[in-house]
Amino acid sequence: MKDFSNQTANRTADRDVAITNIRCCVVEGNFEWNLIEVETDAGVTGIGESYRGGGTPEIIEYTNRFLVGENPLDVQRLFRRILQEMSGHGGTTGKVVTAASGIEIALWDAAGKILDLPVYQLLGGKYRDRVRMYCDCHAGEAYAVEDGYTSYADSAAYSPEAYAAEAARVRDLGYTALKFDLDFAMDNDPDPFNGRLSNAAIERKREIVAAVRDELGPEVDLAFDCHWDYTVESAKRLAYELEEFKLMWLEDLIPPENMDAQKEVTQATRTPVATGENRFRVHELSELLYEHGIDVATPDPTTVGGLGETVRIADRAEENYIPVSPHNVCSPVGTMACVHLGAAIPNFDVLEFHALEVDWWDDLVTEEDPLIRGGYIEVPEGPGLGIELDDEVVEEHRLEGTEGF
Repeated sequence: MKDFSNQTANRTADRDVAITNIRCCVVEGNFEWNLIEVETDAGVTGIGESYRGGGTPEIIEYTNRFLVGENPLDVQRLFRRILQEMSGHGGTTGKVVTAASGIEIALWDAAGKILDLPVYQLLGGKYRDRVRMYCDCHAGEAYAVEDGYTSYADSAAYSPEAYAAEAARVRDLGYTALKFDLDFAMDNDPDPFNGRLSNAAIERKREIVAAVRDELGPEVDLAFDCHWDYTVESAKRLAYELEEFKLMWLEDLIPPENMDAQKEVTQATRTPVATGENRFRVHELSELLYEHGIDVATPDPTTVGGLGETVRIADRAEENYIPVSPHNVCSPVGTMACVHLGAAIPNFDVLEFHALEVDWWDDLVTEEDPLIRGGYIEVPEGPGLGIELDDEVVEEHRLEGTEGF
């Protein structure tokens, strides 16, 4: 069996450091954000974030059994060690990879602080000084999340007028790219199980898209998310109907498992099709990229395997002339990790911001100014991720019944 524990003995004293503890704290934002700290004997603590939801903190705590004493500078080797040590726990996919993603990000932050370099430099260098953000605007006036489920509102909340009004409001905040949810309760009529859209449902979606495009004009990029709900034929019918609106993309039209079905949908329409957020590691995206099953790749670095794994995905996407727009529903920690990624890959396009309703989002870090200004985030030049957590705000919003830092 491969052994990814430390096999080396030669290292200069200033880089001969060790991990002393790994911890996770769950912060209750619009999602449950899994924040991670990797402590070292160099007096440096790296911070990271794993994708939202349960199960991850327990896995992160478990990794102390074999990562304490390891050198945090060996980021890629330690990522592989997590997968190897937990291979019997489903370590090649799912929650183990999610937990490893957040630890990997925290290791990059620690390495940058130890070496006095920003993370983008460690990833290979900088293509851009700032990263363009697109704002997820949800669905008109209807949005609620309870324990991971979207709660549908009354149908009136999904009116074209409500979508257009929200589009105008967010555009006026300085964003040049927006995304809305396009799946709603009437999709389940007359049958809630089969994923087939009625003509009325498709026409309603067309009216919503038309209203938003009319409000924004052609200058603002516009995307819509369908959350894997539809059959192949419904996905194609919907994509055809929306071609005239020149969308940035239509996202997650069908369930994610079947690559041939995804390819059929993508290649049947002029509307750009995006997916990738719930796939794990480069292996689960490679075929999509090489077979041109997508027009835009949307891996989530806090899910897919961290920054290094996302760089490998971006390399394969670049070979196939496909842009990368990372999925991101994170706190400022995961978001800034994605900003460094966006600086370091040539085929980066635009990064998601999914916390407009969290008025204390910026307060979670110690920066004086808002991170997003005029629809962009400046790439930090400080060591590591270039941000630090505000411990008091973290504690204030810690999920009840969970451990803090």
